[in-house]
Amino acid sequence: MTDSVCVVGLLVLRRHVPAVFWWLVGYPFVALRVLTTYRATMDACGLTVPASAVRRATARMIGREAAPVPPRRSFPRPTGSGLVMRLRMATGQVPEDFMASADRLRHAWAAHAVHIRPTKPGWLELRLIGWDVLANVRRPRQQSGGLLSLPLALRDDGRWHVRHFRAVPHGLILGATQSGKSVYLRNLLCGLARQPVVLVGIDCKWGVELAPFAPRLSALPDTPDRANELLDALLEEMEARFRLIGLASVGPDTVLTSDVWGLPDKVRPVPVVVVVDEVAELFLAASRDDEKRRDAMVTKLIRIAQLGRAAGIYLEVCGQRFGSELGKAATMLRAQLTGRVCHRVNDESSAKHGAGSVDPTEVAERAGNSVEVLLSRYAKCLDGRQDVANRRIAELLGEGDGQEDEPGNGL
Repeated sequence: MTDSVCVVGLLVLRRHVPAVFWWLVGYPFVALRVLTTYRATMDACGLTVPASAVRRATARMIGREAAPVPPRRSFPRPTGSGLVMRLRMATGQVPEDFMASADRLRHAWAAHAVHIRPTKPGWLELRLIGWDVLANVRRPRQQSGGLLSLPLALRDDGRWHVRHFRAVPHGLILGATQSGKSVYLRNLLCGLARQPVVLVGIDCKWGVELAPFAPRLSALPDTPDRANELLDALLEEMEARFRLIGLASVGPDTVLTSDVWGLPDKVRPVPVVVVVDEVAELFLAASRDDEKRRDAMVTKLIRIAQLGRAAGIYLEVCGQRFGSELGKAATMLRAQLTGRVCHRVNDESSAKHGAGSVDPTEVAERAGNSVEVLLSRYAKCLDGRQDVANRRIAELLGEGDGQEDEPGNGL
Protein backbone atom coordinates (compact mmCIF):
# COMPACT_ATOMS: atom_id res chain seq x y z
CA MET A 1 0.00 0.00 0.00
CA THR A 2 2.80 2.38 0.92
CA ASP A 3 4.66 1.59 -2.32
CA SER A 4 1.53 2.34 -4.35
CA VAL A 5 1.08 5.67 -2.61
CA CYS A 6 4.72 6.58 -3.28
CA VAL A 7 4.40 5.67 -6.97
CA VAL A 8 1.19 7.67 -7.34
CA GLY A 9 2.79 10.60 -5.53
CA LEU A 10 5.80 10.53 -7.84
CA LEU A 11 3.57 10.39 -10.92
CA VAL A 12 1.56 13.37 -9.68
CA LEU A 13 4.79 15.19 -8.88
CA ARG A 14 6.17 14.46 -12.33
CA ARG A 15 3.08 15.80 -14.03
CA HIS A 16 2.42 18.94 -12.00
CA VAL A 17 5.85 19.87 -10.59
CA PRO A 18 8.39 18.41 -13.04
CA ALA A 19 11.27 20.46 -11.66
CA VAL A 20 10.90 18.94 -8.18
CA PHE A 21 10.55 15.45 -9.67
CA TRP A 22 13.72 16.02 -11.67
CA TRP A 23 15.75 17.01 -8.61
CA LEU A 24 14.46 14.10 -6.51
CA VAL A 25 14.32 11.26 -9.04
CA GLY A 26 15.27 12.28 -12.57
CA TYR A 27 18.71 13.75 -12.04
CA PRO A 28 20.17 10.87 -9.96
CA PHE A 29 19.04 8.24 -12.46
CA VAL A 30 20.06 10.17 -15.58
CA ALA A 31 23.40 11.21 -14.11
CA LEU A 32 24.13 7.59 -13.20
CA ARG A 33 23.19 6.49 -16.72
CA VAL A 34 25.45 9.10 -18.27
CA LEU A 35 28.40 8.19 -16.04
CA THR A 36 28.13 4.43 -16.58
CA THR A 37 27.56 4.54 -20.35
CA TYR A 38 29.62 7.60 -21.26
CA ARG A 39 32.55 5.80 -22.87
CA ALA A 40 30.40 3.31 -24.80
CA THR A 41 27.99 6.00 -25.99
CA MET A 42 30.78 8.26 -27.23
CA ASP A 43 32.39 5.34 -29.02
CA ALA A 44 29.10 4.34 -30.69
CA CYS A 45 28.54 7.94 -31.84
CA GLY A 46 32.02 8.15 -33.33
CA LEU A 47 33.19 10.78 -30.86
CA THR A 48 36.28 8.96 -29.63
CA VAL A 49 39.87 9.13 -30.83
CA PRO A 50 42.55 6.41 -30.98
CA ALA A 51 44.60 5.92 -27.85
CA SER A 52 47.98 7.59 -27.61
CA ALA A 53 51.20 5.74 -28.35
CA VAL A 54 51.97 5.44 -24.63
CA ARG A 55 48.60 3.85 -23.92
CA ARG A 56 48.93 1.49 -26.84
CA ALA A 57 52.38 0.40 -25.68
CA THR A 58 51.16 -0.10 -22.12
CA ALA A 59 48.17 -2.13 -23.34
CA ARG A 60 50.44 -4.39 -25.40
CA MET A 61 52.65 -5.00 -22.37
CA ILE A 62 49.72 -6.36 -20.36
CA GLY A 63 48.23 -8.20 -23.32
CA ARG A 64 45.24 -5.97 -23.94
CA GLU A 65 44.01 -3.79 -26.74
CA ALA A 66 43.97 -0.04 -26.15
CA ALA A 67 40.39 1.23 -26.19
CA PRO A 68 39.46 4.46 -27.99
CA VAL A 69 39.57 7.53 -25.79
CA PRO A 70 36.39 9.63 -25.31
CA PRO A 71 36.52 13.38 -24.68
CA ARG A 72 37.37 14.40 -21.15
CA ARG A 73 34.31 15.52 -19.19
CA SER A 74 33.36 17.19 -15.98
CA PHE A 75 30.94 15.75 -13.44
CA PRO A 76 27.28 16.18 -14.54
CA ARG A 77 26.06 19.31 -12.78
CA PRO A 78 22.29 19.54 -12.16
CA THR A 79 20.23 22.47 -13.42
CA GLY A 80 16.58 23.40 -13.07
CA SER A 81 15.72 21.58 -16.31
CA GLY A 82 18.41 18.94 -16.75
CA LEU A 83 22.16 18.67 -16.34
CA VAL A 84 25.27 20.26 -17.80
CA MET A 85 28.70 18.82 -18.55
CA ARG A 86 31.85 20.43 -19.89
CA LEU A 87 33.68 18.44 -22.56
CA ARG A 88 37.32 18.79 -23.59
CA MET A 89 37.65 17.96 -27.27
CA ALA A 90 40.55 15.80 -28.38
CA THR A 91 42.97 16.78 -31.11
CA GLY A 92 41.27 16.73 -34.50
CA GLN A 93 37.73 17.07 -33.15
CA VAL A 94 35.50 20.04 -33.95
CA PRO A 95 32.19 21.18 -32.39
CA GLU A 96 30.29 20.18 -35.54
CA ASP A 97 31.09 16.51 -34.83
CA PHE A 98 29.28 16.68 -31.50
CA MET A 99 26.38 18.78 -32.81
CA ALA A 100 25.75 16.22 -35.54
CA SER A 101 25.49 13.51 -32.87
CA ALA A 102 23.18 15.44 -30.53
CA ASP A 103 20.14 13.39 -31.58
CA ARG A 104 22.04 10.11 -31.02
CA LEU A 105 23.08 11.23 -27.54
CA ARG A 106 19.49 12.19 -26.75
CA HIS A 107 18.22 8.69 -27.55
CA ALA A 108 21.14 6.93 -25.88
CA TRP A 109 20.58 8.72 -22.57
CA ALA A 110 16.74 8.81 -22.83
CA ALA A 111 16.65 12.60 -22.58
CA HIS A 112 14.14 15.05 -23.99
CA ALA A 113 16.86 16.99 -25.82
CA VAL A 114 20.62 17.46 -25.93
CA HIS A 115 22.16 20.82 -26.86
CA ILE A 116 25.85 21.39 -27.46
CA ARG A 117 27.61 24.70 -27.86
CA PRO A 118 31.28 25.75 -27.83
CA THR A 119 32.33 27.87 -24.85
CA LYS A 120 35.99 28.50 -25.67
CA PRO A 121 38.60 26.92 -27.96
CA GLY A 122 38.74 23.20 -27.26
CA TRP A 123 35.82 23.17 -24.80
CA LEU A 124 32.12 22.41 -25.22
CA GLU A 125 29.05 22.65 -23.04
CA LEU A 126 26.71 19.66 -23.24
CA ARG A 127 23.27 20.57 -21.88
CA LEU A 128 20.86 17.66 -21.37
CA ILE A 129 17.17 18.55 -20.98
CA GLY A 130 15.16 16.17 -18.82
CA TRP A 131 11.61 17.06 -19.96
CA ASP A 132 9.68 19.39 -22.20
CA VAL A 133 10.34 22.72 -20.48
CA LEU A 134 7.96 24.53 -22.85
CA ALA A 135 4.95 22.52 -21.69
CA ASN A 136 4.72 24.42 -18.39
CA VAL A 137 6.63 27.69 -18.56
CA ARG A 138 7.36 29.45 -15.29
CA ARG A 139 8.80 32.92 -14.91
CA PRO A 140 12.38 33.06 -13.58
CA ARG A 141 12.98 34.27 -10.06
CA GLN A 142 15.22 36.99 -11.46
CA GLN A 143 12.62 39.09 -13.28
CA SER A 144 15.14 41.53 -14.77
CA GLY A 145 18.80 41.32 -15.65
CA GLY A 146 19.27 45.07 -15.15
CA LEU A 147 18.17 48.25 -16.85
CA LEU A 148 16.80 47.56 -20.36
CA SER A 149 17.49 43.82 -20.03
CA LEU A 150 14.47 41.52 -19.84
CA PRO A 151 13.96 37.72 -19.93
CA LEU A 152 11.01 37.35 -22.30
CA ALA A 153 10.76 33.78 -23.59
CA LEU A 154 11.92 30.34 -22.51
CA ARG A 155 13.98 28.46 -25.08
CA ASP A 156 13.80 24.73 -25.64
CA ASP A 157 17.26 24.29 -24.09
CA GLY A 158 16.01 25.59 -20.74
CA ARG A 159 17.64 29.03 -21.02
CA TRP A 160 15.82 32.32 -21.33
CA HIS A 161 15.81 34.56 -24.36
CA VAL A 162 16.86 37.95 -23.01
CA ARG A 163 16.01 41.21 -24.77
CA HIS A 164 18.94 43.53 -24.04
CA PHE A 165 18.34 46.94 -25.58
CA ARG A 166 21.84 48.27 -24.93
CA ALA A 167 23.39 45.31 -26.74
CA VAL A 168 20.77 45.14 -29.53
CA PRO A 169 19.16 48.59 -29.63
CA HIS A 170 16.40 48.10 -32.23
CA GLY A 171 14.20 45.07 -32.87
CA LEU A 172 11.68 43.69 -35.35
CA ILE A 173 8.89 41.34 -34.20
CA LEU A 174 6.95 39.59 -36.95
CA GLY A 175 4.05 37.19 -36.59
CA ALA A 176 0.67 36.37 -38.05
CA THR A 177 -2.54 36.33 -36.04
CA GLN A 178 -2.36 33.94 -33.04
CA SER A 179 1.34 33.25 -33.60
CA GLY A 180 2.46 34.57 -30.20
CA LYS A 181 3.55 38.06 -31.29
CA SER A 182 1.10 39.88 -29.03
CA VAL A 183 2.03 37.78 -26.00
CA TYR A 184 5.71 38.49 -26.61
CA LEU A 185 4.98 42.22 -26.92
CA ARG A 186 2.93 42.28 -23.72
CA ASN A 187 5.71 40.54 -21.80
CA LEU A 188 8.11 43.16 -23.12
CA LEU A 189 5.88 46.06 -22.07
CA CYS A 190 5.18 44.54 -18.64
CA GLY A 191 8.90 44.20 -18.01
CA LEU A 192 9.73 47.71 -19.20
CA ALA A 193 6.86 49.19 -17.17
CA ARG A 194 8.72 48.27 -13.96
CA GLN A 195 11.89 50.06 -15.03
CA PRO A 196 12.80 53.78 -15.02
CA VAL A 197 12.34 54.27 -18.77
CA VAL A 198 10.05 56.38 -20.94
CA LEU A 199 7.60 54.21 -22.85
CA VAL A 200 6.04 55.52 -26.06
CA GLY A 201 3.59 53.56 -28.20
CA ILE A 202 2.36 53.92 -31.76
CA ASP A 203 -0.72 51.84 -32.52
CA CYS A 204 -2.56 52.82 -35.69
CA LYS A 205 -5.21 50.16 -35.08
CA TRP A 206 -7.05 52.79 -33.03
CA GLY A 207 -4.95 51.80 -30.05
CA VAL A 208 -6.64 48.47 -29.38
CA GLU A 209 -3.39 46.54 -28.86
CA LEU A 210 -1.57 49.01 -26.61
CA ALA A 211 -4.61 50.55 -24.91
CA PRO A 212 -4.24 48.40 -21.72
CA PHE A 213 -0.80 49.99 -21.20
CA ALA A 214 -1.98 53.57 -21.81
CA PRO A 215 -1.61 54.66 -18.13
CA ARG A 216 2.10 53.78 -18.29
CA LEU A 217 2.76 55.15 -21.79
CA SER A 218 3.90 58.73 -22.16
CA ALA A 219 2.19 58.96 -25.55
CA LEU A 220 -0.06 56.68 -27.60
CA PRO A 221 -1.00 58.06 -31.04
CA ASP A 222 -3.64 55.91 -32.73
CA THR A 223 -3.69 57.49 -36.21
CA PRO A 224 -0.94 58.07 -38.79
CA ASP A 225 -1.26 61.86 -38.47
CA ARG A 226 -0.76 61.77 -34.71
CA ALA A 227 2.09 59.29 -35.15
CA ASN A 228 3.77 61.75 -37.52
CA GLU A 229 3.57 64.47 -34.86
CA LEU A 230 5.04 62.13 -32.25
CA LEU A 231 7.98 61.27 -34.51
CA ASP A 232 8.69 65.00 -34.89
CA ALA A 233 8.82 65.32 -31.11
CA LEU A 234 11.15 62.30 -30.84
CA LEU A 235 13.53 63.80 -33.40
CA GLU A 236 13.61 67.06 -31.44
CA GLU A 237 14.35 65.12 -28.25
CA MET A 238 17.12 63.19 -30.02
CA GLU A 239 18.74 66.39 -31.27
CA ALA A 240 18.59 67.89 -27.75
CA ARG A 241 20.32 64.82 -26.34
CA PHE A 242 23.08 65.03 -28.93
CA ARG A 243 23.65 68.66 -27.98
CA LEU A 244 23.90 67.55 -24.34
CA ILE A 245 26.51 64.95 -25.28
CA GLY A 246 28.48 67.59 -27.18
CA LEU A 247 28.39 70.04 -24.25
CA ALA A 248 29.78 67.33 -21.95
CA SER A 249 33.04 67.43 -23.93
CA VAL A 250 33.55 71.16 -23.19
CA GLY A 251 34.63 72.78 -19.94
CA PRO A 252 36.65 71.80 -16.87
CA ASP A 253 34.57 68.65 -16.22
CA THR A 254 35.13 67.21 -19.69
CA VAL A 255 33.61 63.81 -20.38
CA LEU A 256 34.73 62.04 -23.53
CA THR A 257 31.74 60.04 -24.67
CA SER A 258 29.76 59.41 -27.84
CA ASP A 259 26.47 58.36 -26.22
CA VAL A 260 24.30 59.16 -23.22
CA TRP A 261 25.63 56.24 -21.20
CA GLY A 262 28.96 57.98 -20.80
CA LEU A 263 27.35 61.01 -19.14
CA PRO A 264 27.25 61.41 -15.35
CA ASP A 265 24.17 59.99 -13.67
CA LYS A 266 22.88 63.40 -12.58
CA VAL A 267 22.68 64.71 -16.17
CA ARG A 268 21.99 61.51 -18.09
CA PRO A 269 18.52 61.58 -19.70
CA VAL A 270 16.09 58.72 -19.16
CA PRO A 271 16.14 56.10 -21.94
CA VAL A 272 13.17 56.05 -24.31
CA VAL A 273 11.64 52.88 -25.82
CA VAL A 274 9.33 53.40 -28.79
CA VAL A 275 6.99 50.49 -29.54
CA VAL A 276 5.39 50.53 -33.00
CA ASP A 277 2.56 48.04 -33.40
CA GLU A 278 1.31 47.04 -36.87
CA VAL A 279 3.99 48.94 -38.77
CA ALA A 280 2.28 48.22 -42.12
CA GLU A 281 -0.40 50.79 -41.22
CA LEU A 282 2.26 53.50 -41.35
CA PHE A 283 3.20 52.52 -44.91
CA LEU A 284 -0.32 52.46 -46.37
CA ALA A 285 -1.30 55.37 -48.59
CA ALA A 286 -4.57 56.01 -50.47
CA SER A 287 -3.74 59.41 -51.98
CA ARG A 288 -0.79 61.60 -52.84
CA ASP A 289 -1.07 63.42 -49.55
CA ASP A 290 -0.93 60.08 -47.75
CA GLU A 291 2.15 59.14 -49.77
CA LYS A 292 3.92 62.34 -48.69
CA ARG A 293 3.01 61.70 -45.06
CA ARG A 294 4.14 58.07 -45.35
CA ASP A 295 7.49 59.00 -46.86
CA ALA A 296 8.03 61.58 -44.13
CA MET A 297 7.17 59.13 -41.32
CA VAL A 298 9.35 56.35 -42.70
CA THR A 299 12.26 58.76 -43.11
CA LYS A 300 11.87 59.84 -39.48
CA LEU A 301 11.77 56.23 -38.31
CA ILE A 302 14.96 55.48 -40.26
CA ARG A 303 16.68 58.50 -38.70
CA ILE A 304 15.71 57.36 -35.22
CA ALA A 305 16.90 53.82 -35.99
CA GLN A 306 20.23 55.08 -37.33
CA LEU A 307 21.01 57.66 -34.64
CA GLY A 308 18.77 56.81 -31.69
CA ARG A 309 21.07 54.30 -29.96
CA ALA A 310 23.61 56.95 -28.98
CA ALA A 311 20.82 59.17 -27.67
CA GLY A 312 19.23 56.38 -25.63
CA ILE A 313 16.17 56.04 -27.89
CA TYR A 314 15.26 52.50 -28.92
CA LEU A 315 12.78 51.10 -31.44
CA GLU A 316 10.71 47.93 -31.20
CA VAL A 317 8.76 47.49 -34.44
CA CYS A 318 5.97 44.89 -34.66
CA GLY A 319 3.76 43.72 -37.49
CA GLN A 320 1.99 40.83 -39.15
CA ARG A 321 3.91 41.34 -42.37
CA PHE A 322 6.96 43.26 -43.46
CA GLY A 323 8.25 43.23 -47.03
CA SER A 324 9.56 45.39 -49.81
CA GLU A 325 6.00 45.79 -51.14
CA LEU A 326 5.25 48.12 -48.22
CA GLY A 327 7.37 50.86 -49.77
CA LYS A 328 10.74 51.83 -51.11
CA ALA A 329 12.16 52.57 -47.66
CA ALA A 330 11.04 49.33 -45.98
CA THR A 331 14.36 47.62 -46.69
CA MET A 332 16.31 50.57 -45.29
CA LEU A 333 14.32 50.45 -42.06
CA ARG A 334 14.66 46.70 -41.80
CA ALA A 335 18.46 46.96 -42.12
CA GLN A 336 18.59 48.97 -38.88
CA LEU A 337 16.41 46.52 -36.90
CA THR A 338 19.06 43.97 -36.01
CA GLY A 339 17.22 42.21 -33.18
CA ARG A 340 14.61 40.05 -34.92
CA VAL A 341 12.00 37.67 -33.57
CA CYS A 342 10.07 35.94 -36.34
CA HIS A 343 7.00 33.96 -35.32
CA ARG A 344 4.79 32.15 -37.82
CA VAL A 345 4.08 34.36 -40.84
CA ASN A 346 1.75 33.92 -43.80
CA ASP A 347 3.85 35.16 -46.71
CA GLU A 348 7.30 34.50 -48.08
CA SER A 349 8.36 38.15 -48.19
CA SER A 350 7.83 38.63 -44.44
CA ALA A 351 9.78 35.46 -43.67
CA LYS A 352 12.70 36.62 -45.80
CA HIS A 353 12.72 40.08 -44.24
CA GLY A 354 12.50 38.60 -40.76
CA ALA A 355 15.00 35.77 -41.00
CA GLY A 356 16.21 35.62 -44.59
CA SER A 357 19.62 37.13 -43.81
CA VAL A 358 20.29 34.82 -40.87
CA ASP A 359 22.91 32.16 -41.54
CA PRO A 360 21.54 28.62 -40.93
CA THR A 361 24.94 27.58 -39.57
CA GLU A 362 24.77 30.31 -36.92
CA VAL A 363 21.21 29.29 -35.99
CA ALA A 364 22.25 25.65 -35.68
CA GLU A 365 25.25 26.54 -33.53
CA ARG A 366 23.17 28.62 -31.14
CA ALA A 367 20.56 25.86 -30.95
CA GLY A 368 23.26 23.31 -30.15
CA ASN A 369 22.48 21.15 -33.17
CA SER A 370 23.88 20.53 -36.61
CA VAL A 371 22.36 22.06 -39.72
CA GLU A 372 21.07 18.60 -40.73
CA VAL A 373 19.28 18.10 -37.41
CA LEU A 374 17.90 21.63 -37.53
CA LEU A 375 16.44 21.16 -40.99
CA SER A 376 15.05 17.71 -40.24
CA ARG A 377 13.40 18.89 -37.01
CA TYR A 378 11.85 21.94 -38.63
CA ALA A 379 11.34 20.45 -42.08
CA LYS A 380 7.60 21.09 -41.89
CA CYS A 381 8.34 24.81 -41.98
CA LEU A 382 10.19 24.34 -45.26
CA ASP A 383 7.86 21.87 -46.91
CA GLY A 384 7.13 22.85 -50.50
CA ARG A 385 10.12 25.16 -50.88
CA GLN A 386 11.81 22.71 -53.27
CA ASP A 387 9.14 23.39 -55.90
CA VAL A 388 9.80 27.12 -55.74
CA ALA A 389 13.57 26.64 -55.81
CA ASN A 390 13.40 24.32 -58.84
CA ARG A 391 11.14 26.74 -60.67
CA ARG A 392 13.50 29.63 -60.10
CA ILE A 393 16.54 27.60 -61.17
CA ALA A 394 14.76 26.58 -64.36
CA GLU A 395 13.84 30.20 -65.09
CA LEU A 396 17.42 31.36 -64.58
CA LEU A 397 18.72 28.62 -66.87
CA GLY A 398 16.12 29.47 -69.52
CA GLU A 399 14.43 26.11 -69.20
CA GLY A 400 11.11 27.29 -67.83
CA ASP A 401 9.62 28.64 -71.08
CA GLY A 402 6.52 26.63 -71.92
CA GLN A 403 7.42 23.88 -69.47
CA GLU A 404 5.90 22.94 -66.18
CA ASP A 405 8.17 21.64 -63.45
CA GLU A 406 7.38 18.36 -61.83
CA PRO A 407 6.43 18.78 -58.21
CA GLY A 408 9.13 17.86 -55.72
CA ASN A 409 8.81 15.92 -52.56
CA GLY A 410 9.75 18.80 -50.26
CA LEU A 411 12.77 18.98 -48.04
